[in-house]
Amino acid sequence: MRLRKPFKTAVLVLIWGWILLFALVPNLLVIVTSFLTRDDTHFIRWQVTTENYLRLFDPGYLAVFGHSLYMAVVTTLLCLLIGYPFAYLLSRLRDSLKPYLLFLVIVPFWTNSLVRTYAMKLLISTNGLVNQALLSLGWIDTPLRMLYTEAAVIAGLFYILLPFMILPLYAVFEQLRPDLLEASSDLGADPWKTFRRVVLPLTLPGIIAGCLLVLLPAVGMFYVADVLGGAKNLLIGNVIKNQFLDARDWPFGAATSLLLTLAMGILLYAYYLSVKLIRRPDAHAELA
Repeated sequence: MRLRKPFKTAVLVLIWGWILLFALVPNLLVIVTSFLTRDDTHFIRWQVTTENYLRLFDPGYLAVFGHSLYMAVVTTLLCLLIGYPFAYLLSRLRDSLKPYLLFLVIVPFWTNSLVRTYAMKLLISTNGLVNQALLSLGWIDTPLRMLYTEAAVIAGLFYILLPFMILPLYAVFEQLRPDLLEASSDLGADPWKTFRRVVLPLTLPGIIAGCLLVLLPAVGMFYVADVLGGAKNLLIGNVIKNQFLDARDWPFGAATSLLLTLAMGILLYAYYLSVKLIRRPDAHAELA
């Protein structure tokens, strides 16, 4: 007991120190920098201004933000359309098969996502494997232009983020009791009504969690847009990266990143409220 208390104190100090030093302090620096003025020599000048936030409403940046959100939403919907039935079928397989299929879902995490993005570039480029295969089969006469398009960015995001949708959905399907489905069928409900009134409400937390896990990273994966999208298909992450590394406008880059952080916070709070609402005793009756 005497040794346990100092060890517990040391662990708490280490954890809180790590959070303060590597999470809180950098975020405070970003907040402070977002209200300062750009300086060509020292990057920032200690002159308080709100100009960085007013620039966010510039039509050019609003167009980039809107296009970035559009591609992220499309990616999220595609991941949901593919991931939902996949997670359901995975949860209904024999227990002996589930670990192997889960392994196949998780194994892409063993390779860096940037490496996988470059691998996808090799597949869909003009001289890539996909065009070469289509040409050799005689299905096309000239190579298709797939690289540096909006579809290429969405495909790259979908390829990288699909496991983030499957895993939370699989977790909620594993907790779905088969007797509830049998009871719904015994009471005369057809498969569609069973899905709408039983399966969908019970799996809604997994849907929301999966959508957040896909949507939030999708708007910030600047390297996917850089490698696959070209200059016309930028994400919010590209704007932030360009402001810090190319334009050297740290205050505006900090303001943009703070806007993205605020949007993430709002979505996470919405997730908290939705889960709290779903877990109410009368929630299922309202959803039905």
